[in-house]
Amino acid sequence: MKNTLITIFFVLTTLAVYAQKSTKNLPGTYTLVSVDNIDKNGSRIHLYGDNPQGLLILDLQGNYSLQIMNSGRPKFAAADKAKGTDDENRAAVKGCNTHFGTYTVDEGKGIIKFNIVHASFPNWEGTQQVRPFTLLNGVFTYTVPSPTTGGTATGEVVWKRVE
Repeated sequence: MKNTLITIFFVLTTLAVYAQKSTKNLPGTYTLVSVDNIDKNGSRIHLYGDNPQGLLILDLQGNYSLQIMNSGRPKFAAADKAKGTDDENRAAVKGCNTHFGTYTVDEGKGIIKFNIVHASFPNWEGTQQVRPFTLLNGVFTYTVPSPTTGGTATGEVVWKRVE
């Protein structure tokens, strides 16, 4: 009996540790904490201002939707998208990054793959974007090797699970 209890305790403890480290806990809803480009010298560029806003939804079936916005985007003077000026349209596009599609996770390699169906950056449509990531205490962080801004910087995006 004692050996059986010890075995059960060991199995339950192992499962609890695995569950904490497992990305099976990844699906959920997350709010944006930060989104930065990091130069080779380590300096950070806040791509979407000092207070970016965003939402990431990862469902259990492998579908996702991601939105990132600069909270300081100017409103259109005409209050009509079709009548936006070049400057208003430019600010709206540069201050927004959205995409949706499906995702897969490779736990062994610590990567998430976004299979992008549609995106506000059309060049990403139909592509698979691979992101090394960590998930620790409800904070999901991934890096973007080739951000939409181009250049040699690496992107870092941090999300916090909605409780």
